[in-house]
Amino acid sequence: MAILAPDDPPPVMFRAGTSPLLIVCDHAGRTLPWRSQKLGLSENDLERHIAWDIGAAAVSRHLGEALHACVVAQTYSRLLIDCNRPPDAPTSIVEMSDRTAVPGNIGLTDAERDARLREIFEPYHGAIAAEIDRRQALAQPTVLIAMHSFTPELMAERRPWHIGVLYRDPPFAAIVRDLLRAEEDLVVGDNEPYAVSDTSDYTIPVHGERRGLPHTGIEIRQDLIADEAGQRRWATLLARVLPQAVDRWGGREMSA
Repeated sequence: MAILAPDDPPPVMFRAGTSPLLIVCDHAGRTLPWRSQKLGLSENDLERHIAWDIGAAAVSRHLGEALHACVVAQTYSRLLIDCNRPPDAPTSIVEMSDRTAVPGNIGLTDAERDARLREIFEPYHGAIAAEIDRRQALAQPTVLIAMHSFTPELMAERRPWHIGVLYRDPPFAAIVRDLLRAEEDLVVGDNEPYAVSDTSDYTIPVHGERRGLPHTGIEIRQDLIADEAGQRRWATLLARVLPQAVDRWGGREMSA
C-alpha cells in the first residue's frame, strides 16, 4: 500500500552548497498526497502551524542562497508523519494537534503507517545522511543547523521569545545563543520554547549528536516570518550570525 502516487511531488527538496553549514528543515512543507484526502482537514487547518513550520522553509531558502549552504527540506506536512520524531514516538503520527482532531490519522493500519515511514520519513533522513556521508568522505567540515518556527501561542499560552536556540550538547549552540543575545532588541530563548530530547526530536540526536557534528536547532516565532519581508529580514540576520559562530567554533577547535 503506497501513500504517494506517481504524480505527487518527491518528499525531499535539496539545494547543494559549498558552505560548512548544512541547513535542514523538518517541517518545511504542508503538501499532502492526493491519496490522503487532506486527512479530513479544511484548507484553513492546513495553513495553520499544526500542518507546518510557517516561514521556516523560506528563511532556510534565503539563508542557503546567501551563504551558498546546502539545504535539505521536507515537502510533506508533519501531520502525515513528523520527520522530527522517532517513528515509534506517540507524536510521530498524531490524531490530535493543538486541540484539532486529524481524522485521517485515526485508526491507521500498520501497513498505512509503514507506507508513510518508507515513502516520506526515510527518504528525507536518507538525503541528510547521504550528504553528511559525502562531506565526511571529502573531509569537508559540516555544521548542522535544524531550522524551525514556533507559534506565538500554544494551548492558550503566550510565548515571548523572538527566537530560540535548541540543544542538548551545548558548545556550538551556546556560541549561536550568545551572538544572538548581542543583537539589539532580541528576546532569545535558551532551550525555549522546547528542549531537545530523544522522544521529542530525531534530527539533532541522529544526525548531529551521533555523528559528532557541531549543531543547533533554531526556532523563530512564526508571526515574525509570516511574510516575505520578515523572512528576508531574519535570513539576513542569521546569514550574519551563523558564519561568525562557525568562525568562533573553528578557533575553539584549533585551540583545544
